Amino acid sequence: MKTWLNGHLLGSPDEPSISALDHGMIVGDGVFETIKIEQGQPFALTRHLDRLARSAQGLGIGTPDVAAIRDGVLATMDGQELPFGRIRVTVTSGPGPLGSPRGSSGLTQVVITEPCDRPPSISKIATVPWPRNERGALAGLKTTSYAENALMVEYALARGASEAVMPNTAGHLCEGTGSNIMYVVGEQLITPTLDAGPLAGVTRALVLEWCVGELDVVERDAPIEVLQEADEVILVGTTRDVQAISHVDDRELAAPGPITLKAQQIWARESARTTDP
Repeated sequence: MKTWLNGHLLGSPDEPSISALDHGMIVGDGVFETIKIEQGQPFALTRHLDRLARSAQGLGIGTPDVAAIRDGVLATMDGQELPFGRIRVTVTSGPGPLGSPRGSSGLTQVVITEPCDRPPSISKIATVPWPRNERGALAGLKTTSYAENALMVEYALARGASEAVMPNTAGHLCEGTGSNIMYVVGEQLITPTLDAGPLAGVTRALVLEWCVGELDVVERDAPIEVLQEADEVILVGTTRDVQAISHVDDRELAAPGPITLKAQQIWARESARTTDP
């Protein structure tokens, strides 16, 4: 694991380096991205950094120095053998007072790179009783205010699942804590619209772009109970790629189903063409 902070490569990720008054710590005032490393290369880095900037601007903390962050990504990957791994980019509003108002010291920018295990191609999900607020101030932003997601993940793990999936306040299927969800009815691959409140996932966008013309793909909202009737269920995300789901709560599904398998094949083919689609 290597860590870069505001232009400097640290000796260790445990090295004291960020102020205790940083608002990323005090009030969770920051944004982040996780980028997959595949065969020593960051995947879809431009799309992730574009979303990082959009999230920061949406949160009102200013514009990250994307060029410097790119340098940080290269610095943390240098000298490492990384057949598979992940990069975590975090940007906070920087040091501030012990309260919600922000300080004026400038942004804190951190890049951490580490090897990690590749997620399995098949997994399980649990639906949770807590909704995502599709009309909230943070809707559509990838922020470090993540305690709600952490609670949901623990709920899922306690039930033998790897991810928690939630409705929005209208009861419509929304997203996972760190993934987007898709499902199959008949031969149609369906995912919730962005109006339902999910994050505009990078993998989600690429699956929609790449599968058009080869699969019947639509964006449509439906009650979360649709997962109890769907023929196939899929999670898509940065390290999961296109992951088949074998269980939704106590319901078992054949995984991967034929549409899931086709989507996985399309993903494998198209993602092999370029590291920065």
